[in-house]
Amino acid sequence: MTTPSIGPLSLRDRHIATLKQMLNLNTVPSTLLKPTGVDLAWKVLIYDELGQDIISPLLTVKELRDLGVTLHISLKSDRDPVDEIAAVYFIMPTKDNISRIGKDLVEGLYESYYLNFIAPIPRDLLEDLATAALESNSQQNIAKIYDQYLDFITLEDELFCLRQAGRDSISYYALNRPQMLDVEMEQIIGTIVDSLFSVCVTLGSVPIIRCPKGEAAEIVGEKLDKKLRENLRDPRNSLFTSDSMATGALSFQRPLLVILDRSTDLASLLHHTWTYQALAHDVLDFKLNRVEIEEVDEAVTTSDGRRPSKRHTYDLIPTDKFWKQQKGNPFPIVAESIQEELERYRQSEDEVKRLKTAMGIKGDAEDLAISLLNDTTSQLTSAVNTLPELLEKKRLLDLHTNIATALLDHIKKRKLDVFFETEEKLITKQVQEKSLMEVLSDPAAGSPEDKLRLFLIHYLCTPTMTQTELDQYLTILRGSNCTHLDAITYIKRWKSISKMSVVSQAREGGTTTMGMFSNLVNKASKFAMEGVKNLVVKQYKLPVTKIVDNLMECRSSPETDDYRYFDPKLLRSADSMNVARNRQGFNDAIVFMIGGGNYIEYQNLQDYAKTRSTIATKHVVYGCTELVNASQFLEHLAKLGQ
Repeated sequence: MTTPSIGPLSLRDRHIATLKQMLNLNTVPSTLLKPTGVDLAWKVLIYDELGQDIISPLLTVKELRDLGVTLHISLKSDRDPVDEIAAVYFIMPTKDNISRIGKDLVEGLYESYYLNFIAPIPRDLLEDLATAALESNSQQNIAKIYDQYLDFITLEDELFCLRQAGRDSISYYALNRPQMLDVEMEQIIGTIVDSLFSVCVTLGSVPIIRCPKGEAAEIVGEKLDKKLRENLRDPRNSLFTSDSMATGALSFQRPLLVILDRSTDLASLLHHTWTYQALAHDVLDFKLNRVEIEEVDEAVTTSDGRRPSKRHTYDLIPTDKFWKQQKGNPFPIVAESIQEELERYRQSEDEVKRLKTAMGIKGDAEDLAISLLNDTTSQLTSAVNTLPELLEKKRLLDLHTNIATALLDHIKKRKLDVFFETEEKLITKQVQEKSLMEVLSDPAAGSPEDKLRLFLIHYLCTPTMTQTELDQYLTILRGSNCTHLDAITYIKRWKSISKMSVVSQAREGGTTTMGMFSNLVNKASKFAMEGVKNLVVKQYKLPVTKIVDNLMECRSSPETDDYRYFDPKLLRSADSMNVARNRQGFNDAIVFMIGGGNYIEYQNLQDYAKTRSTIATKHVVYGCTELVNASQFLEHLAKLGQ
């Protein structure tokens, strides 16, 4: 596979290329990146839960069909035999999955089996598989068995997570629960190490690893260093050959892998958000690049005068230019941009109507598209070209209008702008307009959960708080019907143990309030924003970004000076115990957060990479065990507090 001339491939590009190769029955045709008229082998794709989570953000149903997949189906579902067709399995090597394959072999469901394991299959399970094949006398039907090293979910060019929130036991709660057995902890650490190893294999580069001492990050760093070292030591089986290095996703210089623990910054996971993508994740049902919205059906009215609502699902994909440009912007800017796009679209729609009248065509835009496509005169050529584009533009505009309207409803209903601004001022130690007690006591402001989040941020950023003060706040929160109050008990215990981490929760920066929204206050606007503050966030570095900046620039700082340094390419691991010899800065970094990450940190790191790219092009890939929003994180904290 050759790298396109536009520069190194992203993690997402490489992940997709490996999946396409797998669906091509693991041959590497030159046509992998550009389909030609070659006949494809028809096949069935069978996946487990994780396999489905990995594939769904990367390949659409149409793309699967283009790769010859006639049917894609869950391993657990009941399946009928299909004659003369290859079955491509994409699953984790677990005892349950292997016994299910055994059942498929006994029933003779397919002609040939291509078994692709998301992570390497252990020896004992391989033996179980061999036994099952022999017992069903179908060993000749198993065409190939592959270890794919794809044990992670890529959501964007620079974003990945290991599991979908709630799907697996590598959450903040799982890592911190008090009654944890050593064997369970080893299992979780093993899962994280194997997944990070898969990321390194997919990127085709061996990173230099930095991590803080004394927490899960250090154990993961040590074990990953050992795993990479062992793989490099065996040149015949090494996954890091000169080939994969040449087409590495990052530049020729080796990347830095920074492994961090969630305790570095708990406040960011509870913070209310103000940028488009982070808001969607915070208040809507947004996972695996797909957002679900409850929408009122205007067309239907029930007998009692109510309008029923139905759920709509929207895919937010990388080819959507508006999403790509706007996802990291503050919500008011996004709302204004949608308004401007709508204006632009109306103008082009008028142009289409004018063309229709000039040509004496009646009917809507869809009919027009068909009638225009049947005509070949030069006058119509431009219209033919712009029409499909226009229809697609209209679809995307409707999609973003619906999402933004849903977000605006939440902002107004829960006064999210007030919470966001108050928290920003707390974190950056600015003077508040209203006291915290006033905001928490206001029955019109926010949901009980919003109030608990606000208080927890105050508690995290306040080095000392007396028991009397804490009791006063607890009384107010109980009066506001707050559930999950056990989260406070956990944070209290956490603060007493980790004195150092409390200091890192505060930061410099802050917000300024602009005048009211410039174009959006008029009632005719789709987004009437009266009563919502137009907050402009000053750029500042979150604790995670500060750490990454110090390590990428090889800058001395009290926060990072005692970080461990591992270089898997050095012969003896003891060599790398002393401080980094690499005094030259890094251009590429992979930042990995153990215990859950979020879109705020991801966006902050992308903004940092953009601002630093004036000196040299910088890439920062952000990864985490799972992407959690504040509600999910509060549940983890409350469970730990119990």
